[in-house]
Amino acid sequence: MKTDVSFLAGHKVEVYTATWCPDCRRLDRWLELNGVPHSKVDIDTADGAAEHLEESTGKRGVPYLKLDGAKWVRGYHKELPTRFDPALLANELRQALGG
Repeated sequence: MKTDVSFLAGHKVEVYTATWCPDCRRLDRWLELNGVPHSKVDIDTADGAAEHLEESTGKRGVPYLKLDGAKWVRGYHKELPTRFDPALLANELRQALGG
């Protein structure tokens, strides 16, 4: 599902992820479909990644997006039956960037 994420142009997007995580795979597909350049930080293999995520967000769950090295956005919606709403995530990302 295509979503307008043009506001992410020029921003650094890192995804804290894990290979065993279905929500992470869903988010990655959505980012790819929408042409959002991003890097992945695997919390199981990158030194200190899991600890950094928990210290920064207070959470241990993935996926989380880190924008411009500073702003964190949860990459799933556990409160929804589908666990993911593209329009809601786009709005959350926009808000995190001050838009």
